[in-house]
Amino acid sequence: MSDLTAFDVLMRDNRITLPSVWQAAFTEAEEQLTEACPWGVDVLDIARAAWDCLPDAARGEALDALFYGWWEAEQDRKNRAEQAGGAR
Repeated sequence: MSDLTAFDVLMRDNRITLPSVWQAAFTEAEEQLTEACPWGVDVLDIARAAWDCLPDAARGEALDALFYGWWEAEQDRKNRAEQAGGAR
């Protein structure tokens, strides 16, 4: 016998995942800042605003996401710089 509700079964069968608290906070902050600053916003401003609204219990997971996001962006910057240097 399954402990899943009908909602849980639909979510599983349709492979729908809900955003994490960090993802939801980041999206909300991005929407608010984009509306407040239509000329453009910096991703760091979005991350800071999202971080500030998180409860302490969610900050550990968010910190991991921030580090991972930074690392991936840094690796991408290095790869693009190497490719641009080698294309000359």
